[in-house]
Amino acid sequence: MRKTTPALIAYYYFDVRDNSKRDLTGLLASILFQLGSLSDRCWDVLYQLYTMSRDNPERPDDAALTGCLKTMLKLPREVPIFIILDALDECPNTTGTPSARDTVLDFVWDLIESTYSNLFICITSRPEQDIQAVLNPLISPSRRVSLHEEPGHREDINNYIRFFVSVDRSMRRWREEDKELVINALSERAGGMCGTFSPVLRHHR
Repeated sequence: MRKTTPALIAYYYFDVRDNSKRDLTGLLASILFQLGSLSDRCWDVLYQLYTMSRDNPERPDDAALTGCLKTMLKLPREVPIFIILDALDECPNTTGTPSARDTVLDFVWDLIESTYSNLFICITSRPEQDIQAVLNPLISPSRRVSLHEEPGHREDINNYIRFFVSVDRSMRRWREEDKELVINALSERAGGMCGTFSPVLRHHR
């Protein structure tokens, strides 16, 4: 779509190994910078936030960053904006009120329930119960895709594992029965990992 018609795309990956990529603050900062780098009008909105907060020793809080994003989404005659949130399940769901994941889910709920006609959101995640409880009521079944239910998905995983075992230098010296044991074990475990991502796509009305 970006090749055929103007569109802005912001991508964010929740990374459990990186503390800066596990919460709403990191998500908002990344999305705002990406949209600003793609659109002069969005950059002007981001610069206004900067000028208002540059004399403040504290960084803008989540409310200010969210307000900045909503201002971008309300720009008149703005092109379609696609926000892709990858691996939402890696956002921590730790004890605490609210958890980092709860805060992100509240943010997503608010965006989807708002009237931004140019906004598209795509989310990928394992089907964690708390994530499904929030997102499923917002998204029609026709807009959900469960990869582990797709024909051939398990076969693709098995083929990849078998290929990796066959080309790995250290594994080449293994006995064939040991290789098969590893392949079978990894394939079974992959059924509960790679095969349970649930991408969901939403275009608000």
